[in-house]
Amino acid sequence: MQSPHIPVLLNEVISSFKSIEKGTILDCTLGYGGHSKALLDANPNLKIIACDRDDTAINFCKEKFKDYGDRISIYKSNFANIINLIDLSDIKGILADIGVSSLQIDLDERGFGLNSSTLDMRMDKNQSFDAKELVNTYSQSELERIFVQFGELPNATTVAKKIIEARKISPITSAKELTNIIGKSNLKNRSVSIAILAFQAIRIEVNKELDELTNLLTSIKNSNINNAILTVISFHSLEDKIVKSQFKEWEKSCICPSFAIRCECGNNHCIGKIITKKPLQATDEEIKQNSRSSCAKLRSFKIERQR
Repeated sequence: MQSPHIPVLLNEVISSFKSIEKGTILDCTLGYGGHSKALLDANPNLKIIACDRDDTAINFCKEKFKDYGDRISIYKSNFANIINLIDLSDIKGILADIGVSSLQIDLDERGFGLNSSTLDMRMDKNQSFDAKELVNTYSQSELERIFVQFGELPNATTVAKKIIEARKISPITSAKELTNIIGKSNLKNRSVSIAILAFQAIRIEVNKELDELTNLLTSIKNSNINNAILTVISFHSLEDKIVKSQFKEWEKSCICPSFAIRCECGNNHCIGKIITKKPLQATDEEIKQNSRSSCAKLRSFKIERQR
């Protein structure tokens, strides 16, 4: 089956797991199965355990992978909880592609796109809280908070005020309406529009995306997974900062505060090493074929716990 979503950094993902001869790779963000299929096809000795929150993606992949038999198991779960649902003993690799799929963005009914006739943005449609409720109920200070924290908007107050004033007249019911309220102009000295960053902030808040990422990394750290490669693909600076920071912490053997005169923590807290000192990014050729890959960053970490 032809995937409606183009997987980003596909060659880089395959390369990051090339040292794994056999075992299971956990795909925490299955989407439409592009990465998982490539990994299964690249190595017949690999198996995949995968999860997603999106029923549409899950149903698509169940059909897509019907000929792969027991080489792939698919769960409906967010990527933070999947660690608690499966047997981790054979996990040799973990992949987390934190981006929103092209199909979610492009499908009008999902309400992610700037011109959508709906206002939804839920990755899991069974979740009750959506973008329409957020936009029409959050106070000005709450809107400002998410626009600053998740959109890094310098004019967050202005954008929040526009939304508050508009909804006094009538509820905001579509993404297209919200885009017109916010405006399509770009930020000064940047090529990205204010509306795109505001939508990013709303989407992150609706789906608790940064919490999910942090919880996933915490679950991996606290698990018994060992001798495994973790690869994370992020799409904006907030995600990348979390991944970069966590990987640096995981490399530290001593976690005593900087003012400590001598080590008192046991100096045995290192759980592995960073593989990618700098994040891998899409080539010019890939960006030409898929413009959405332009902001993707891939970081890998080798989990090697000292027993």
